[in-house]
Amino acid sequence: MSKNDMREYNELASRFITLANQMKDEGKPIDMVNASLMSASCFYATYTAAGDDGGLTDSGIEKVVEVYKVNLENVQKYKAEHANGEG
Repeated sequence: MSKNDMREYNELASRFITLANQMKDEGKPIDMVNASLMSASCFYATYTAAGDDGGLTDSGIEKVVEVYKVNLENVQKYKAEHANGEG
């Protein structure tokens, strides 16, 4: 990903986090905010791969799960680096 693409990616992610925090600040339980954000992401991942009326096959689900796993691992790496003052 280019530097500009990474910047835009981070800005988009920040917008989702801001929206989630607004929901939390409205008094919504954070576990519900998290679950609804994940559900929305699942719907959008399905839409991205299969269109409005399509669905994922088992192999498609596994591909999406792997992408989520890699992203989650990257977030944990980022958090660990920044917690230790490395980033």
